[in-house]
Amino acid sequence: MLIAFSVSPTTSDDAHGYVHDAVAAAVKVVRESGLPNETNAMFTNIEGSWDECMRVVHDACEAVAAVSPRVSLVLKADIRTGFTGEMTGKLDRLDKALDELG
Repeated sequence: MLIAFSVSPTTSDDAHGYVHDAVAAAVKVVRESGLPNETNAMFTNIEGSWDECMRVVHDACEAVAAVSPRVSLVLKADIRTGFTGEMTGKLDRLDKALDELG
């Protein structure tokens, strides 16, 4: 299973509305989970079993909830039993297809 998710507080005391401190707490949970992961400007991707991934998403939400009374979660999942290594496999296949296009 691949999950792309974004979790953040819905409020911020920062004058610019920055939420990076709370997001950092969530990403720390992800990185300490041991699951394959990557974080970009908008989402964090993880790969693992249903239970592993949902545990990480839950714990990341709890980390944000520790500093905010309200949490926003956006989640997209690719549930494909029997497949692993798809976090990089999908990109490898895409790069190959792009190379073939010239």
